[in-house]
Amino acid sequence: MIEVPDELVVSLCAHGGAEGRVFADALPGMAAAYLDEWGLRRDGPAMHGVCALVLPVVRGDGSGAALKLQRVDEETVGEPEALRVWGAAGAGAVGLLEQDAAAGAMLLERLDERRPLAGVADARAAVRVLAETSARLVRVAAPPGMRRLGDMAARMLGAAPGAAASLADGGERRLLLDCAAAVREVAGEPGDRLLHWDLHDGNILAGRAEEGRAGEWVALDPKPLAGDPGFELFPALTNRFDAGEVLWRFDLLTAVLGLERERARAWTLGRVLQNGLWVVGGGARRLPAGDVEIARRLLGRN
Repeated sequence: MIEVPDELVVSLCAHGGAEGRVFADALPGMAAAYLDEWGLRRDGPAMHGVCALVLPVVRGDGSGAALKLQRVDEETVGEPEALRVWGAAGAGAVGLLEQDAAAGAMLLERLDERRPLAGVADARAAVRVLAETSARLVRVAAPPGMRRLGDMAARMLGAAPGAAASLADGGERRLLLDCAAAVREVAGEPGDRLLHWDLHDGNILAGRAEEGRAGEWVALDPKPLAGDPGFELFPALTNRFDAGEVLWRFDLLTAVLGLERERARAWTLGRVLQNGLWVVGGGARRLPAGDVEIARRLLGRN
């Protein structure tokens, strides 16, 4: 019997409500079915993220792999296709070996789960790896069918005035509206690159020598969309947050990715706006403190 970690059940229910509970209950049976269908045997304890169960496995030919099972939603639906496109381009993403996209099942290349980028003690070195990894990913054009940043931007701009009015702090109300104004300036050119959207240091693992990727850092767990690479920078600013490092990190990221600074600034403020809409939608009346600090520094107010 495959046991689903309690933390994953709680997360699935928190994010998916009744549907999340149903999916959590179905996971043991799903896992057993795909282990059988793809000729896999388990090779270690279950792992999980916010919405996915991951089982280390061995394939019939003796090679290692990882069975990933996740609920299909707006954010995850494009993951198999994104991994396929990045794989064809040699862009530094985890390899896709098998898939049942409709069910949210993927068999992935095995990475070294003991060596996430989050384990690198030097925060500046980790940011450089994030920048270099992102630069490889955004070289690739988004395939048809990906959710699009232009559509997201239009929805955010429509919701911004109401969300700002709900905030308790006048300075934060003005700040959220300033983020919306920055997005409005660039929304007409939302870009066409294939973005990861969630490239933080927990979503980059070391490659394994057995798969020919010794010494390589590999991206996984994207929430892909088509858009401007400037929308990709925010997680590298919030990882191991340090207010004094915000502008250094932003300058490094824009330099490594070859981005025009003002355009990247506007799309990064778009991520602050996106987060603000989410927290207000959840009932909060203040913005996350780290997001406020990032926005202020990018706007030159600190």
